[in-house]
Amino acid sequence: MRTVKAKGNEYLQLAHNYRDPNTGGSKTKVLYNFGRKDQLDPQALHRLIESITKHLGPASIQELQETLPTHTPVEFLESRELGGTWLLDGLWQRLGIQKAIEKLLTSRQYQMPVERLLFALTANRCLNPSSKLYMEHWVAEEVWIKGLPEVDAHYLYRAMDFLLEAEEEIQREVFDAVSSLFNLEVDILFLDTTSTYFEVPEEDADLLDEDGQETEHEGLRKRSRNSKDSRPDLPQAVIAFAVTRTGIPVRSWVFPGSTSDQTVLKVVKKDLNNWRMGRVIMVQDTGFNSAENRRWLQTAGGHYIIGEKLRQGSKGAPTEALKHQGRFRTMSNGLEIKDITLAKGSEARRRFVLVRNPVEARRDAIKRADIVREAERRLEDLHQLEGEPHEKAACALRTHKVFGRYIRQTKTGKLRLDKGKIRQEEQYDGKYLISTSDDHLSAEDVVLGYKQLYEVERVFQDMKHLIDIRPVRHRLEDRIRAHVLLCWLGMLLIRVAENETNDTWFQMKKVLGSLHVGILDTREGQVWQTGKLSEEMQTVLSTLKVKEPAKYLDMPNLRYQNA
Repeated sequence: MRTVKAKGNEYLQLAHNYRDPNTGGSKTKVLYNFGRKDQLDPQALHRLIESITKHLGPASIQELQETLPTHTPVEFLESRELGGTWLLDGLWQRLGIQKAIEKLLTSRQYQMPVERLLFALTANRCLNPSSKLYMEHWVAEEVWIKGLPEVDAHYLYRAMDFLLEAEEEIQREVFDAVSSLFNLEVDILFLDTTSTYFEVPEEDADLLDEDGQETEHEGLRKRSRNSKDSRPDLPQAVIAFAVTRTGIPVRSWVFPGSTSDQTVLKVVKKDLNNWRMGRVIMVQDTGFNSAENRRWLQTAGGHYIIGEKLRQGSKGAPTEALKHQGRFRTMSNGLEIKDITLAKGSEARRRFVLVRNPVEARRDAIKRADIVREAERRLEDLHQLEGEPHEKAACALRTHKVFGRYIRQTKTGKLRLDKGKIRQEEQYDGKYLISTSDDHLSAEDVVLGYKQLYEVERVFQDMKHLIDIRPVRHRLEDRIRAHVLLCWLGMLLIRVAENETNDTWFQMKKVLGSLHVGILDTREGQVWQTGKLSEEMQTVLSTLKVKEPAKYLDMPNLRYQNA
């Protein structure tokens, strides 16, 4: 395009420069005259550009957009965080979560972008946990989310309602997609529960039947003496997760705060059986152990690995498995194990694996020796007291929860060090006991499976301190349940990212946190330009198989072409 002057006016021409084959000189051939520059029709130029770009591929159009200069002046308006949301959105699509949700939306007539809203809610949990009202500002002013320039809190709540409505289907669809993508090993699943409390004065009321006699539906927020947050004074809800051996949460549940572990186990087992996952071994800690629970775990061909108590009865006598004769054998990681079967040939037959950790055994012995020395010192101090002070000090020492266990009282009322008790405690040093219903697992696999139980405990720890499941800014039961589902989706994305990069989510957020998209105001309109990616950013995105963002996320001619 060139501009020529004639009779005081400027004219715009489409010209082509070529070299004369005879003279070798450069000549110009006018291909089209657009007329006077001050009388141009901008729409006609736009139509011409649109016609030309129809014959170019997307890559060529992108290349042209990146090389086209913008006319000055250019004003920098602001920037938005891009790195975290771009990474999470890439994982969201790669794990098939977007397709799973869109599949379930096909039969529903929503006029709002439900899938984008659910992604924004999940990304917020991972990056900057906040209330739904604050998310209006977060989406519109702080971050860039593809296809979601702004949100309304009302729509966020409606999206959460859909999430809960399709809870079973979404969890199953996501599980199928993720297990297929990563070839998840679900032959062993780890189950554990935690609780989250609510700072409200009253429990949720139960829903009674028409006669007002029986409970049809138990309220969610209930008090319990068994609060895992050590807040029995406040109403709570119980949360359960099933986690793979690599720490990926495959399903979540929410129960009323007063629900027992036995009830949790029955519901979990029933739901997993409905998924028809085949032969599954559930791994649980000692808190789930009871004869009834073990029977439930073996339904539908399932098996268990479960923690056992080393002591039994009110006096803390050693269990039968601990008395069993036999030698320990040493595993490659230094643990010493003993495979034990009790009541062979009867219906009461049970298999145990006794484990001894030499490092923990030495630590237990040193700790006990320190306690015994302090108990001896306190016994010596008693001899210097008389009368009522002596009686009070003796009573306090005998009932002390730490030192009293190694103190005995003679028939004459004197206190002595209980050396028999000290010798008895030595047999527990560094030991823990596991039982299993699967005779095909080696003792080594049983121990390794049980040790991986920390994966589900790490999920709970991250939920409380990384994506802030609490405070729960909801009072309705359905919204609380949907909130937990969002936390589950967030933990799924985080754990996949950590497993594939062998790095922490904290470090990934730190690396990608400096990647912004700048908003520039030009004469043609706003240009959204991505900042330069560092080598660390490129490595993270490449490892997670997430495509790098384009240099320009939005340009004036892009908006025209996409209109």
